[in-house]
Amino acid sequence: MMQTPLLKVNPAALPVFCPNPQMPLWSSHPRVFIDVSHGAASCPYCGACYALDNHETATGDTTSV
Repeated sequence: MMQTPLLKVNPAALPVFCPNPQMPLWSSHPRVFIDVSHGAASCPYCGACYALDNHETATGDTTSV
């Protein structure tokens, strides 16, 4: 089974969504927002794992669009 890499996210780039712009078009799926406010989370469609860079935690209201 192929291991998915951990994608580091800068807190300034919040909110995180998948598929991200660097993913190839053929691997596209419906856009979902990933909650990384507590460190790390994975996409329910493709399993891509996202984590805040340097294990930081997000502060403030991350629910606004």
